[in-house]
Amino acid sequence: MSKMSSGENSGIKLSDVILALEKFAPKRLSEHWDNTGLLVEPYTPRNVTKILLTNDLTEDVALEAKDKRCEMIISYHPPIFSPLKSVIQSAWKERVVSLLLETRIYLYSPHTSWDSVKGGVNDWLASAFPFNSSVPIIPGDDPETGAGRLLTFNTDFNISQAVTNVKRLTGLHHVRLAIGTNKTITSNVRSVALCAGSGGSVLKKANAELFLTGEMLHHDILDATQRGISVILTNHSDSERGFLRGFSSHLQSQLENQVDVIVSEYDKDPLSTV
Repeated sequence: MSKMSSGENSGIKLSDVILALEKFAPKRLSEHWDNTGLLVEPYTPRNVTKILLTNDLTEDVALEAKDKRCEMIISYHPPIFSPLKSVIQSAWKERVVSLLLETRIYLYSPHTSWDSVKGGVNDWLASAFPFNSSVPIIPGDDPETGAGRLLTFNTDFNISQAVTNVKRLTGLHHVRLAIGTNKTITSNVRSVALCAGSGGSVLKKANAELFLTGEMLHHDILDATQRGISVILTNHSDSERGFLRGFSSHLQSQLENQVDVIVSEYDKDPLSTV
């Protein structure tokens, strides 16, 4: 058994993990409508020796955390959003909460605080492009934080190269592409607006030649292409999940290697292209 396996006298306190998480992305960066922070805290506390990172907390991922003897799950998307009226076994979210409480597993969700922060999910997504400037589309109180990113280039870079780079970054074999009116796949772009997840409402506020997000409404895509803007879609969580790989190493380092930080093997987008 690893020296960092579950035990009452090893690992670190929950408060120390939360301190490191909120040093990276303060909770105040979350959107007002979001439900972020510590969402499940079992009655009897214990130290944290192993953390499971996931984009979405499904029942399979919760069981994975139990089987791997994790004391904490960090789920990018908050699985508790609408109020729960009960914690019984009739619905999957209730079963997940019940399992976490029974097995004494903490749950923390950062969501839009990770989107907004410099070095977060949107900046990871932006790393697919050879940009020379990057600014939030909707700035926060700090001009370096906020929703989405607007990238500009000073080099030739076309839509086909953008598709290739996005596939390489996300590990996807396929993405969805809508080419703007009077453009071709070899047309150069000098600006990209991107927003991880479902970015339609944010991208409407950007002036760019290419949009990148996980999902958009049909009529928003149609409107963009008719205005000459091309669109790349990856599926919602596939525009976010790859961030976890790099963040796992960062968090483990910030916790001075006193905690194992692993990425879920069961977490995946519910949609695939077949």
